[in-house]
Amino acid sequence: MKIANHSVVEINYTLKDAEGTVIDTSEGGQPLKYLQGVGNIIPGLEKEMLDKSAGDKFSVVIAPEEAYGPQNPELIQTLPSSAFGGVEKLEVGMAFRAQSTEGHPIEVEVIDVDGDQVTINGNHPLAGVELHFDVEVVSVREATPEEIDHGHVH
Repeated sequence: MKIANHSVVEINYTLKDAEGTVIDTSEGGQPLKYLQGVGNIIPGLEKEMLDKSAGDKFSVVIAPEEAYGPQNPELIQTLPSSAFGGVEKLEVGMAFRAQSTEGHPIEVEVIDVDGDQVTINGNHPLAGVELHFDVEVVSVREATPEEIDHGHVH
């Protein structure tokens, strides 16, 4: 069976950056199981999965625009440390939940602390990163009506 929209797909994968550093892998764990065609995985990889079959192995490079998008400079801001009320010592790498200008929850990371000025980055950690995938299709099956209705694998 070839992968099409509303297929339930299991893959083993290794994700690396352009320098070859492993970012994520299913090796040593369970394959990733997802519902094709509903946005359960990044758009670029979802497009590459179409028409593949169980047993297929391939490598693909996904541009940031087809993954987590480019870095958005508007999501990098410098704030006074008083904006982090109740946090005694702010350090680079700390993560906080915040609200976007549209009121959606986003995670921000502290990327610099200079005196009482704190710079945060609200971009996804993989925004602007070219993603290199090695993929093996483990299995493909038709989704159940319930899975299609719910938009995810059961």
